Amino acid sequence: MPIFERPDLESLPPLRQRWTPLYLEHGRLEVDDSGVKWIGADYLILPIPVATVSALLLGPGTTVTHAAIKACAECNTSVCWVGADGLRFYALGVTTTHDNANARHQVACYSSRTKRTEIARKMFARRFPGVDVSAKSLDELRGMEGQRVRNLYGELGLKYGVTWKGRRYSPENWELADEINQAISIANAALYSLCTAAVCTLGYLPQLGFIHADHPLAFVFDIADLYKHATSFPAAFQSISVNPRPTTNDVLAILKLHFERENLIRRIPDDIKELLG
Repeated sequence: MPIFERPDLESLPPLRQRWTPLYLEHGRLEVDDSGVKWIGADYLILPIPVATVSALLLGPGTTVTHAAIKACAECNTSVCWVGADGLRFYALGVTTTHDNANARHQVACYSSRTKRTEIARKMFARRFPGVDVSAKSLDELRGMEGQRVRNLYGELGLKYGVTWKGRRYSPENWELADEINQAISIANAALYSLCTAAVCTLGYLPQLGFIHADHPLAFVFDIADLYKHATSFPAAFQSISVNPRPTTNDVLAILKLHFERENLIRRIPDDIKELLG
């Protein structure tokens, strides 16, 4: 039986020094020769250095062995199960951290109404550089954010020559959405997966959001919204400009370039730390 030697936590690279997530579908993840490898349905065999990957996104047609999941957990590498077309986020494998200091700090911030409002305003302030948000209510800021996003969609449509008719899609009626709405949903889902992996790997609680509420991934949505304008939104419009009917892999390939250009893996830990003070 292959044996994966558990590394010391102190020897593992922090999240900011890891690769962007790997998306895998239609194949098998297992341990062989003391390492994790991917065996694709197309007979591709790919060794995966799980200790240096930020997260593995497992799509449809994926099987995984107990030993492979154990190896990922021991390397503090998140494993996310995502749905067809990258639209749905189903589950996250629990990863270990050194301690629960970040979770305790997040809870302390969340439990203080004053601190919670302050952090929400700091998140909005990043969307509106040069605008004084200190005197505005959170409802006013949510309204401003909605208008900003609508304007951004229009600007990206003009930039990439993509017809934009509005954000309209339903997970229950996926096929009824036009190509650009599907591409946005695919890119957003991948961004959520990356942010979920980052939040959990760093030891924060995805359920405790400062802007979003009543959702198990509320804090993930808070963090992901900081980067949509520079990653998932332009990646979706760009993919349509290249191919009017892009595949999921087409969208994710372009999105990966935006992740790398924005140094997202390096930025997320520092941004969360700055926001929570």
